[in-house]
Amino acid sequence: MSKVKYYYDPESLSYRKIERKKKTTIKYAFMFLLAACLFGFMAVFIAGHYIESPKEKALKRELDNMKFQFELLNKKMKDAEVVLENIADRDNNIYRVYFEANPIPEEQRKAGFGGVNRYKKFEGFDNSKLIVDSKKRIDILEKQIVVQSKSLDEIAKLAEEKEKLLIAIPAIQPVSNEDLTRMASGYGMRSDPFTKVRKMHWGMDFSAPRGTPVYATGNGVVVRADSGSRGYGRHIRIDHGYGYISLYAHLYKYNVKKNQKVKRGDLIGFVGSTGRSEAPHLHYEISKDGKRINPVNFYYGNLTTEEFNRLLQNASLENQSLD
Repeated sequence: MSKVKYYYDPESLSYRKIERKKKTTIKYAFMFLLAACLFGFMAVFIAGHYIESPKEKALKRELDNMKFQFELLNKKMKDAEVVLENIADRDNNIYRVYFEANPIPEEQRKAGFGGVNRYKKFEGFDNSKLIVDSKKRIDILEKQIVVQSKSLDEIAKLAEEKEKLLIAIPAIQPVSNEDLTRMASGYGMRSDPFTKVRKMHWGMDFSAPRGTPVYATGNGVVVRADSGSRGYGRHIRIDHGYGYISLYAHLYKYNVKKNQKVKRGDLIGFVGSTGRSEAPHLHYEISKDGKRINPVNFYYGNLTTEEFNRLLQNASLENQSLD
């Protein structure tokens, strides 16, 4: 029950009851409601901006953690980019140079993605730039890894082919130094032992006793083991692949037959003096793509530097050949 209030009337010298006008009551009520609304609005505003609910706190922690994880991801991507760049550098400047392959252009390794906007679904959020940048870096890294992977596959094939080439190319002396009497004649213009006329000598003559072992100078297949070529007598031809063929002439006898596969160092025959020959020796030739070339450049597999220099000196002497 509301309190009754009075006031003193000096004219009547008595207390009179205060009568509140209806208009005034409505005014006070309106002001009270207005003040309440204003206070409520301020309370909601302050609470919304300065006081976090448990759910908001959880969401904020989740957002902070997401930003932290993206920072870690970007750091890892940066490390991966450095490693990949190092691999690409070695790929272009070491592996591909060694195997005589063209380097992969930089624009091919680091090409972006044009055309349709691949990242539209990530736009419109507070952290869209962070997400889009990270996704772009991941996509480019993935593409670079694919390019590098294909390049290494190619290098592996080149290495396998190079290994086959290295074991196929004639690379040793066909007669062992222990069995060698002397290097009788080299590649070039030489005096013919029968006509005494200077003519081209297409191989190297290794003087050795009859029956001295003769070895295959590289892996290959025996394509001839006969005496059907004029002047060579009993001879062997080995096809090494890659355009290389080696020839071993004036043999005493064979240790292989046609179509037989041989490896470098295999015993294939024995020194003799068959055919157009003045004395027991091995006439040795190498041809590449049908053209006869100087065999002196193909003994790196079993000679020391001193032995090779001595062989080179003897091969350069313009003496008389033995065939």
